Amino acid sequence: MAPETVREHSVVYAPRIQDLLARDAKVFRVDARTVGVSDARLMAEIVAARPVLQTERSVYKPAAGADIPHDSATRTIRALGQDVMAGIRTPPPPARGLNGAWPYAPTSYLRRWLFGSDPLPVSLLAKRGITRSDTLSRLVDRAVTTWPGGAGGNGNSPGTPTAMAGLIRGADDPLERKQAVAMYRRASATLCDGVAALAGNALWLMRTAPEPHQDLTTVLWETLRLLPPAWMLYRNGGDAYAGLHPEIRPEDNVALLPLLMHRHPDYWADPLEFRPQRWEAVADPERTPGFMPFGFDGARCWAKHLVVPLAERLLTVALDHGLTIRGPRQDAPVPLRSLLSVRFEASVGS
Repeated sequence: MAPETVREHSVVYAPRIQDLLARDAKVFRVDARTVGVSDARLMAEIVAARPVLQTERSVYKPAAGADIPHDSATRTIRALGQDVMAGIRTPPPPARGLNGAWPYAPTSYLRRWLFGSDPLPVSLLAKRGITRSDTLSRLVDRAVTTWPGGAGGNGNSPGTPTAMAGLIRGADDPLERKQAVAMYRRASATLCDGVAALAGNALWLMRTAPEPHQDLTTVLWETLRLLPPAWMLYRNGGDAYAGLHPEIRPEDNVALLPLLMHRHPDYWADPLEFRPQRWEAVADPERTPGFMPFGFDGARCWAKHLVVPLAERLLTVALDHGLTIRGPRQDAPVPLRSLLSVRFEASVGS
């Protein structure tokens, strides 16, 4: 396939993503049971047609055989926000942790930065090596479920458990504790994976160090446009969507595709150019037509207020320590994954 060139270097998408990018229509059939949508108006109608189901949410889907109560979800969001803000204010781990394969290196780095103060076995919930193994994950979950706990979490200083760990310790019954364990694992993984993907995509699009005084926030908004980690939102089919468009039947699932909408010339001037300056005078990027980095009203990402500040902090650490993309390669692969992320090798300065 032909790579897509941005600023004299390229990203090479997995074939199924490339096939989507090649579509001209804004509404099209992906397969026998799935309709793809990149039309801004129709996307808004689909999102407004019904509330998001718990099974469609990666973090708040049922756990331990039961739905996640609303108040429990709210406590998790607040605790995670507290831990991220505490992490942003504390010194980061040694920058050598950013050496290696991206986005894996920054994912592990962020987990260590934000959740490394938690005691064993809780801290193992946020270890990438553990989360990649179903067997190890079950063993750690079992250990944490019986963990006696300690002082409540109130920050990320050494030896102080995080607020997320405090939710596990403070659970009132076995089911609540099991769900708190699942939420800790899901929330920490979703946040760290997403921020690492966003920062890595931004580094690849910048390619070189930003110009003096360049606003990294505008870089990140432009990255969310061109290479949004949340590139597709999946909705289970049903009668709520039938009638919104002739192509959508009651039995069809719907794939909302911000990746395509963010590149369409109906919504963007020079849509394939990386131009952070297009955001300089934008007071509220999320109100920009044809832009859906975190979803629509009523279905926005639960961590949207944390992602950009944390990604900016991570980028600042990387750039301050002279992180560079290694090797002579001028292209990077983008595999088919739930998060859209460029793969490359990087190293920090001495």
